[in-house]
Amino acid sequence: MSDSAKLTLGPLLFNWPADRVSEFYSRIAELAPVDTVCLGEVICPKREPLMGEALAEAASELAATGKEIVWSGYGLIADEKELAATRDLIDSCGGLVEVNDITALPLLQGRPHAIGPLVNVYNEDTLQWLVARGATRICLSPELPREAIARLAESAGDAELEVQVFGRMPLALSARCYHARAHGLHKDGCQYVCDRDPDGMAVDTLDGEEFLAVNGMQTLSHSSVELSAEIDELLGMGICRFRLSPHHIDMTAIALVWRGLLDGNRDLPRARRIIQAVAAFAPPSNGYYHGRPGAKLVE
Repeated sequence: MSDSAKLTLGPLLFNWPADRVSEFYSRIAELAPVDTVCLGEVICPKREPLMGEALAEAASELAATGKEIVWSGYGLIADEKELAATRDLIDSCGGLVEVNDITALPLLQGRPHAIGPLVNVYNEDTLQWLVARGATRICLSPELPREAIARLAESAGDAELEVQVFGRMPLALSARCYHARAHGLHKDGCQYVCDRDPDGMAVDTLDGEEFLAVNGMQTLSHSSVELSAEIDELLGMGICRFRLSPHHIDMTAIALVWRGLLDGNRDLPRARRIIQAVAAFAPPSNGYYHGRPGAKLVE
């Protein structure tokens, strides 16, 4: 049991209808025992107007139930328009901003902020450089093995380290839109076809093997990371925040399992059974953590 361990719901990475977004966050506000909720469009700036109002309403509803709100910025800032939108977010949100592209760092000018998992923090020097610039919370990249996580935790100082423990892993971003191309469309005329795949579009190899998932311009793992069995080791390293990445499933059930784990209920076989039953959209994996191929599940 850890009194200081916190549970975070990461930003919604997928293109859901606004009414579905509103319904999702209303349920999270009412029922999910998470401490922090990250809001904001991370993947594609074109999607932002579609759910801006829904996210603003969600922020008010979540804050009213005592949950901390963190605003997540773009994962790829590609032009002046997107840089200006990032500046507007930083100036107007009034809370903690999560940086997912280091282009945003100069705009913060030493203001306390969080670092998201799309920023590569692979060594102690990088971590300490970010902390010196005002980073108070850093969510590590999901491909890091436990040895690297432990070393970073040793040098984190007062900064909080966070690890993604559930959900498809963010692997890469591109200026091209995979979804549009797959449907024979150009990025500028994409028709928002990414909304057809609420958990990402499956990508198979030429041999028909499950391989990856794509989400607009983003590449994700096909599997969903599942680190319930590793909780004691992570806590022992000093990891104090645990991130759940939202999916089109009962995320309240996932949050309840993880709240129980953090509160000392270590019925690990039961936790894994529930998580696998709820998250049937993808197989579980923990390979990266154990220094193995990421899609593997090490028992």
